[in-house]
Amino acid sequence: MADLTTRIGAMTMKNPVMTASGTFGYGPEYADFMDISKIGGIIVKGTTVHHREGNPYPRMAETSSGMLNAVGLQNKGVDYFIKEIYPEIRKINTNMIVNVSGSSIDTYVECAEKIASLAHIPAIELNISCPNVKQGGMAFGVCASSAAEVVRAIRKAYPKTLIVKLSPNVTDIAEIARAAEAEGADSVSLINTILGMAIDAERRKPVLSTVTGGLSGPCVKPVALRMVWQTARAVKIPVIGLGGISSWQDAIEFILAGAVAIQIGTYNFVDPTISAKVIDGINEYCDRHGFKSVAGLVGALEIS
Repeated sequence: MADLTTRIGAMTMKNPVMTASGTFGYGPEYADFMDISKIGGIIVKGTTVHHREGNPYPRMAETSSGMLNAVGLQNKGVDYFIKEIYPEIRKINTNMIVNVSGSSIDTYVECAEKIASLAHIPAIELNISCPNVKQGGMAFGVCASSAAEVVRAIRKAYPKTLIVKLSPNVTDIAEIARAAEAEGADSVSLINTILGMAIDAERRKPVLSTVTGGLSGPCVKPVALRMVWQTARAVKIPVIGLGGISSWQDAIEFILAGAVAIQIGTYNFVDPTISAKVIDGINEYCDRHGFKSVAGLVGALEIS
């Protein structure tokens, strides 16, 4: 058995497999399907300072090899999370990570400060890349200066492991990653969804109420893989790769491209046990290829 231990900032994970925010609920929703404590880290759904109803329906649409979503960060707010959700998930034997979003730097900071007080939450994932909200979200992640501004503010307010989630809807993702690194991010995760749309030809109307939404699933994997490879070569902090992972083979590809850890997102809806299968597959791959630890695989892509 290979050593799958993975470290990101001050956080140690039993393996490099994580679940992506918005695709795994708060964790217990999947407990009937698998032992969720086996996962290296569970990133809970996006959390904001105030209650958000999200966008009007319809806000999801199936596409070729993927899906569009425009949920819009629906959640009951950070105070509800602390009071009602945290007591239930604090006992899960894995790293529970909160995805933090906001509509302004002040609301990002307020949310992060409240999460920082929770002893059993070792990290946050700072979402500066959501394409489905009108304020904040992707607006902070599309240029280096605004990304740096929000990361700098959060770094001052949040003392634990800080992961920054990056948007693929940019011209140079490596530049954004370097800006986050310079302002104290412990890690970057990428990619978030790609901005897309769907049209109902018979009705001659957009499928989504918001017209556009975030594209995810296997169709985005080649783009995600390329961006992870570029980013891993540009920064020294750990890179977490996600985007279209649906098998252990996909996970290995991201690790070879330079990802220290990976997140599984949309495919959780297809196979609720996929995380466990990916963990086992990584272990078997390491054994078969003579790697004593998964760390030896990181960035091991051979380019002649």
